Parts: sequence; C-alpha cells; structure tokens
Amino acid sequence: MDGVRRGSTLELMRWVVWGQRRIGDNWIRERGLTHEQSAVLAYLSKNPDAIQRDVARAMRTSAPSVSRLLAGLERRGLVERRAQEDDTRSRRVHITPAGSELIQGFEEAMDRVEESILAPLGSAERARLHEFLERLASRIEPPSSP
Repeated sequence: MDGVRRGSTLELMRWVVWGQRRIGDNWIRERGLTHEQSAVLAYLSKNPDAIQRDVARAMRTSAPSVSRLLAGLERRGLVERRAQEDDTRSRRVHITPAGSELIQGFEEAMDRVEESILAPLGSAERARLHEFLERLASRIEPPSSP
C-alpha cells in the first residue's frame, strides 16, 4: 500500500473500484474497448437477443446513455440493433460474430482481476464482504428508464 490513509468507507470502495479498473485496463485496451463497451459485449454474449432497455438496466445506466454506447459498437460492427416486429419502439440487440470474437476471454480476464483484488482475503472474509456488498446494493435504486 502507498501509505496514504483513505478516510471514509466510500472512499475505500472507490479506491478498490479504481484498482479493479486499472488492473483490467490492459485486457480491455488491447481490444480497443472501454470498460462500458466490454461490459455490454460480455452481457450480450450471455444474453442473446436482449432488449435495449434490458441492456441499460444491466449496465445501471439510462436508456439514452446505452443507446449512444450501442451506436458506437454498431459502427464498429460489434453489435446489431433490430426493431421488433410487434413493437417498433423496442429494439433487440445482438452481438455480431466480430463482437463475440473480440470479447472472447473477458470472463476469465475479469476473474483474474477479481482474484488479484481479493487476494488478501480468505474465503470466509470474501463471503462476508460479498454479503455486505449485496446488502448495500439491494438498497440502491436502479437508474430510471425514460
């Protein structure tokens, strides 16, 4: 540790998230992606034929934000958005073969990041931390979808 004292619990949580992002940066940057883009591609690889608003909910962001994010991925040929026949306002999002290939290995890379961050904790401590974080997260409202 660098010897800098971080005062509040939330400041410590931000520091851990910063560390997680920094460690994962290399894998993500090598593919020319941002953290948000890689998360969307990983989500779509597990949730084929997802509805755009579900992507926004999973990414914990607004519909306009995810729309801009998807537009950038679409321009790169990594995703396709298609209007549904029964509801032209709702769009399904599909990862393309190029997107699937680009994101291959994401889960393993993020597992290594998690292991690196949680290495100082034993299994019981990890379980307790997970339990505490789930309890905190359960009280946070997801972003509203306009």
